[in-house]
Amino acid sequence: MADDEALMREAIAIAATARGRTSPNPWVGCAIVPDGDGPIALGATEPPGGPHAEIAALELAGDDAKGSTVYVTLEPCSHTGRTGPCVQALIAAGVRRVVVGIEDPDPQVSGTGIARLQDAGVEVEVGTCHDDVAEQLAPYLKHRRTGRPWVTLKLAATVDGRTAAPDGTSQWITGPEARMDVHRLRSDSDAVLVGAGTVRADDPALTIRHVAGRDPLRVVLTRQPLPPRAKVKPALELSGDLGDVLDDLGRRGVLQLLVEGGPTVAGDFHRAGLVDRYIVYLAPALFGGDDARGLFAGAGAQTIDDVWRGRIVAVDQLGADLRVELAAA
Repeated sequence: MADDEALMREAIAIAATARGRTSPNPWVGCAIVPDGDGPIALGATEPPGGPHAEIAALELAGDDAKGSTVYVTLEPCSHTGRTGPCVQALIAAGVRRVVVGIEDPDPQVSGTGIARLQDAGVEVEVGTCHDDVAEQLAPYLKHRRTGRPWVTLKLAATVDGRTAAPDGTSQWITGPEARMDVHRLRSDSDAVLVGAGTVRADDPALTIRHVAGRDPLRVVLTRQPLPPRAKVKPALELSGDLGDVLDDLGRRGVLQLLVEGGPTVAGDFHRAGLVDRYIVYLAPALFGGDDARGLFAGAGAQTIDDVWRGRIVAVDQLGADLRVELAAA
């Protein structure tokens, strides 16, 4: 229904405000529409230990929740964790109908929330704005299905695909708007990862500046201890197979990992097929030769048939630069 889609988009919009502060829980939005003339009550998931989106919206709705229709981006939970089950709160409030964006793949929920609502006589519809919700919750969904975080690889280059001069100088290829967007990406991520080479060359802090948010867990791929005065410290120092690294981070509750490493780390993640989303910032600049450093180090595709081909998800102008987002085809 058109009204259902419009109201689910209200829930999606409020869910976006919780991004980056709910992990390892999902960022969920809820809109409660009273049967009468009362105002729509909107709620988003609070940080771990706080109310889920449904509870936050129920508190705002009060008595107007009785007989209402509830729009929630993710299936309401049916188990007791740090908070009680949301389905029980919805049933106790006397809601008439619940419209769900997508089912929750978490084994502790996975259809049981919907079933409990239906058993209590609540009308349930599933799938409204499914694709939009799935995109918003992609890191959470992947983590619950595979145990691994969603991997975003950030790259910055000139239009001719170069990231550093032959002498290794590379800082500030892109402008301030693009750099601010990188900080927003960090704020959305639970962890940011670089290689030891990046630490030695650039000594990055990998903290969040210019935008609101919490600093992500800092991860460095290294076989040797980091320099004592490295700005990135304290950091989690890991080595070994990249799949094992992702499994480790998944067990630590990392839902989204931002890879900001140099061309060696970028190439390793790309060739291993471990990247879920590529974010490429292109500056209106040209090195104009073949001696500057490229986006990836190591062997690439040997024939045209082996070239990785994806799809462009979005293209945005950020100041003088372009932000190109790519996903697997």
